[in-house]
Amino acid sequence: MSRDDSNPFATTEEDVNPFSNANAAPGSKSRFPQVVASTLYFGQKHDATVDIPLDSDPKKKATELSNWESDLKRRENDIRRREQAVAGVAIPADDRNWPPFFPIIHHDIANEIPVHAQKLQYLAFASWLGLVLCLTFNVVAVIVCWIKDGGVKIFFLAVIYALLGVPLSYVLWYRPLYRAMRTDSALKFGWFFLFYLLHLGFCIYAAIAPPIVFHGKSLTGILAAIDVFSDHALAGIFYLVGFGLFVLESLLSFWVLQKIYMYFRGNK
Repeated sequence: MSRDDSNPFATTEEDVNPFSNANAAPGSKSRFPQVVASTLYFGQKHDATVDIPLDSDPKKKATELSNWESDLKRRENDIRRREQAVAGVAIPADDRNWPPFFPIIHHDIANEIPVHAQKLQYLAFASWLGLVLCLTFNVVAVIVCWIKDGGVKIFFLAVIYALLGVPLSYVLWYRPLYRAMRTDSALKFGWFFLFYLLHLGFCIYAAIAPPIVFHGKSLTGILAAIDVFSDHALAGIFYLVGFGLFVLESLLSFWVLQKIYMYFRGNK
């Protein structure tokens, strides 16, 4: 065998151990990872990608939670405001509480009438009480005149005025005004103005007491007072007092009408 013959057992450059790092050139990589990668298809264009969102920003989540909480509070406040509005419009039960010793009507200005309208309501209530006083004293004066031979007819008429005037005045103009002040109803205000004008006209008529329509001496007006005073001084004094009460009631009613009209115009 010649020297030039190659040793079949010698290692050539083509036969490189893939598991040996010693044969790799400096700065080069081993072929084994490449073989494994090509075998398993890692890093190739055929790989399927999976996008997993990792939203872990605490500030964003805190902002969303704060917005959600604010929206919830806003809705709760809106519901509460609507409930209060419905409760404010609702008319409470008219339980009888006045007068305290014998309740026959419902009356609670301090709790049911707005603060800015309570003074006017008290004035109107004073006007209604003034009418009650006038009609009651009218009955007393007519009784005195009846005792002095004035006739029983004027007594019955005076009683009818009182029995009809007191409840009708409450139903026709005072209660509508009370509810108008409580609910701010234009219809109730209109009803009050209509019948309060009739009330004012009656007070002026009673203060004069002309002998027409009503029997002259059944009302303690100035004309009836002059006629009675000429016959019976005591009865005439009662009639003069009754005349003064009707005059005061007329002035008070006119003032109340003016004040409430200004209040109504200011609220429109």
